[in-house]
Amino acid sequence: MKIIDRIALALLIIGGLNWGGIGLFGLDVVAALFGGSASFVSRLVYILVCASAIWCITMFFREEGSERQARGTV
Repeated sequence: MKIIDRIALALLIIGGLNWGGIGLFGLDVVAALFGGSASFVSRLVYILVCASAIWCITMFFREEGSERQARGTV
């Protein structure tokens, strides 16, 4: 797995856990850590999570190396 895929997945996990905290407990962990949801750092984290989600959409349309080898299209 490429390093950018791993980073994107890690950021999506952070975003998912943050949304779980908001839904279950009303606690926005990113905002709590970085000084409110309107702070620059919090907004940057939200933007990075969004960019990661967009990047991960491409994973649906990629073929893995083993699938390509099985089809003979290496």
